[in-house]
Amino acid sequence: MKKILHLVGSLTLISAICAGVLAYVNESTKEPIRRIQAQQVLDAAKAVMPAGVEKVEKLGEDGAFVGKKADGSVVGYAVRGADPFGYGGEIVLMVGFEADKKTLVCYKKLVAAETPGLGMNLSLPAFADQFKGKDAATGLKVKKDGGEIEAITSATITSRAVCGAVNAAQKKLASL
Repeated sequence: MKKILHLVGSLTLISAICAGVLAYVNESTKEPIRRIQAQQVLDAAKAVMPAGVEKVEKLGEDGAFVGKKADGSVVGYAVRGADPFGYGGEIVLMVGFEADKKTLVCYKKLVAAETPGLGMNLSLPAFADQFKGKDAATGLKVKKDGGEIEAITSATITSRAVCGAVNAAQKKLASL
């Protein structure tokens, strides 16, 4: 009986020490992780802006940015759009728009857990370039659903989710 109590006490002490170390590491890495994620979003916003943007400013707290020239005139926008119906879960994109708030410049993947070699091809030019210059205010769809976007082969669900994320970004921008 003493041996069992000794083992239980030892395991409890080891578990408590491990839990304390994990809690400390978690707390000490929260802020650096938050800063890195914020920088990644800002970098994505800059990457999807139209040519001629000299400064990027945040619009509120909802993942929207405005790109301006040095004189303050608006050149374009970058807006975070998400669709929960990707094959591997939520797809989150940073979507760039011209100053008219409708014409697409391009998008950049922020979050996607799609199938490698299929759905993860959503960032490849063969698929992504189809969106350039499109009017997102009309609502983009894949050809299978009556739209003009050619779906990624064997990844129609992902293609629909990309269209959904772009449409969500445009709706968010239209409401700003």
